[in-house]
Amino acid sequence: MSISKEHVLTIDIKELPDGWSLATLDELIGKSGVFVDGDWIESKDQDPEGDVRLVQLADVGDGLYRNKSARFLTDAKARELKCTFLERGDVLVARMPDPLGRACIFPGDSKKAVTVVDVAIVRPESDFDSKWLMYFVNAPLFRGAVASMESGSTRKRISRKNLEKIAFPVPPQNEQAHIVAEIEKQFSRLDEAITNLKRVKTNLKRYKAAVLKAAVEGKLTEEWRHQHPDVEHADKLLERIPAERRKVAGKGKCKEPVGPDTSGLPELPAGWVWVKLGTLPVDVFDGPFGSNLKSSDYVASGVRVIRLENIGSLEFIDGKESFITEQKFEQLKKHTVRHGDIIFSSFVANETRVVMLPDHIEKAINKADCFCIRVRSEAINNRYLETVLATRTAYEQLVAEVHGATRPRINTTHLKDCQIPFPPIKEQIEIVSKISEMMSVVDVAEAQVVANLRRAERLRQSILKQAFTGQLVPQDQSDEPASVLLERIRTNASVGAQHAAPRSAPRTKTARQGRAQHAAPLRKPRPQPEPAPTASDNFACLDDVTAAILGRMQPGREYARADLADPLGLSTGRWNAAIQELKRQRKVRQLGEKRGARYVRV
Repeated sequence: MSISKEHVLTIDIKELPDGWSLATLDELIGKSGVFVDGDWIESKDQDPEGDVRLVQLADVGDGLYRNKSARFLTDAKARELKCTFLERGDVLVARMPDPLGRACIFPGDSKKAVTVVDVAIVRPESDFDSKWLMYFVNAPLFRGAVASMESGSTRKRISRKNLEKIAFPVPPQNEQAHIVAEIEKQFSRLDEAITNLKRVKTNLKRYKAAVLKAAVEGKLTEEWRHQHPDVEHADKLLERIPAERRKVAGKGKCKEPVGPDTSGLPELPAGWVWVKLGTLPVDVFDGPFGSNLKSSDYVASGVRVIRLENIGSLEFIDGKESFITEQKFEQLKKHTVRHGDIIFSSFVANETRVVMLPDHIEKAINKADCFCIRVRSEAINNRYLETVLATRTAYEQLVAEVHGATRPRINTTHLKDCQIPFPPIKEQIEIVSKISEMMSVVDVAEAQVVANLRRAERLRQSILKQAFTGQLVPQDQSDEPASVLLERIRTNASVGAQHAAPRSAPRTKTARQGRAQHAAPLRKPRPQPEPAPTASDNFACLDDVTAAILGRMQPGREYARADLADPLGLSTGRWNAAIQELKRQRKVRQLGEKRGARYVRV
């Protein structure tokens, strides 16, 4: 079968395997299939009590239907809008990231369902395997073609027109089934391995939490305490701390600490005490709020800004970098932080996130909601303090103080009131040493798990690549060639077209109903009077509308909205969407504003 040069697909094979042919989506759907965009359904069309599910872009996973939709419309509204109802086995292709062009099989639902305009619906001819098509759309071969055809400056997308240009390497019908069976067998094994790896990752996380808990309850250093009975107890150390706190705070500025309420807290070993963080010789301060530091203040380089995105659980996440100028820093220098400072996230929804700034952070400021805890005494090991604040014990105290329904967070007062299990300084150092030793083993194991998870994803892509280059299953020379299958689909479509009743005139004035013409052959039309024709029914998607508008425009001539929209039967919503897209693509320039606007083809 010959494919026009305008149809492109970069495949990593020199020639097609025996019995394979090239075909476009239009050729695969034949007479009985569907290849349309979803519907333009506005907020006013939706009804939370509706009986038709609105499948959204987020529902289309990479090979998996996510079933996240919580939006509905009534059956009456869906029929009024002439929506294309989804059927079990439809291939849904996301025309927007991430990733671009991902696909899944619609599994069917207890409710009827329709989908949105940025999801293409592909219902192949009955002789073609939908799962094979879905797996191919998710394969690297297809993704490469999609990436080369994407458009959009802000949100990348691929148009249905461009999807039509991609030529698929089609195997014989029997081989399609064998390929799908082999993919699913290998994916099943791979999924089992991934599940096991994720279970190991979860167990490692639990082990780390157990190590931290044992550390701050004194269990890691039980033997060490027996070997060092003469170490000064923490209560003696605390007796000297008020003097140090007064020295830090200044004369007359330091309040005497209130004794901690230790009810509900675990019993500590001999020589340890509970103490509020704020009674220790530490500084606790927040970053600049509101207009003191705005996004517009950020520059490409300068003084580093520590943000919430940088705070992990005992991990500094260095990927997100923001900077301010030296001049701006001078205005905010009271918020200066540096290596050795402990940074604590004010958001404690599921866990505490705390990290000590690494050595390469020599001068920075902390952003709002990034609390800085600066140790001012040699009686406290900052690594030990970081460890305590990362434990479940600290989390359970702080989460009880959170405020805010959507993003629960604490303030610096809550943090200062957090009870800290406080051992002698020498034991703090020993605890940090033991944790470091144990965590180094865990870190190696975690790195191996992460590497294997990445390897599993690469293997998944490798399986798909082999499947669609004829290397996954052996070819059977007795199979009916794909060219015969495609010829049969094309012949059936031609015969169906010859015997089909003449298509009635377009029936609606709304932008959404054009796509119903594609789906019409799937259902028996109900006899009804012929309404007045409307040109807008010729448009199946936004690309069709923009092409029609450009087709009516001559370069250098000015046009009013009525000159273009009225002859094409465009609704206000469809006109606005199309003209904005043409302006974004710089194919049309607007002169003037509102009702007096004129449009010129560029």
